[in-house]
Amino acid sequence: MTALLRYQGALLLRSQRWLAPFALYAAFVAVGIRPGDPVLDSLGYAAAGLVPLTAWLVRICVTNEPAAARDVAAAASGPVRVHAAALLTALAGALLTGAAGAAVALPLCDRAGLGLARTALAGGLAVAVCALTGAAVGALCSRPLVRRRGYGVLAAALGSLLALVLAPSPARGAVSALVTAGHSGTVPLPLTALAGALLLAAGAGTTACLIAARRT
Repeated sequence: MTALLRYQGALLLRSQRWLAPFALYAAFVAVGIRPGDPVLDSLGYAAAGLVPLTAWLVRICVTNEPAAARDVAAAASGPVRVHAAALLTALAGALLTGAAGAAVALPLCDRAGLGLARTALAGGLAVAVCALTGAAVGALCSRPLVRRRGYGVLAAALGSLLALVLAPSPARGAVSALVTAGHSGTVPLPLTALAGALLLAAGAGTTACLIAARRT
């Protein structure tokens, strides 16, 4: 699996298709996070932007290879492992990006007496929840479940929006907890949302990998 992850990471970097989502996320953070803003609000904002970013990265990673190269990799390592490596590569890229966004918010924004370690931990957990939720959206809206690009992009955009506004969504729960806590002076740890996001991402990823194996 390590070799597949390196392979998928190299494909992603060399394709340069990652530039657009990362540039948009950087602009999103630059516009929405300002010095002196409440830190928990800003961490929630930075985490929320990861849902569409991760869904976009998943679509990039699972379609990076030409069909012939994908068939060769699947024959050598198995289609489940190949597809899982693509999903994990996208998730890793999103987590690194979210960590950078949180690192921008922490020193710039007003902590108002909140402990740095717990605030950073809460922000990191929210980043993980939103990245996992976005990965689930991307896995369900990309190849092999949705093969047509137009339908896939539309489904990923709609899925990302729903993940941020529907009450049962782990991403909405984590972001809302941070924003609400910003007005109460406490720092919540969204552990329940993290557990839900892990289950959601695992289920979506497993489904996508099994369907990829059947269609290879």
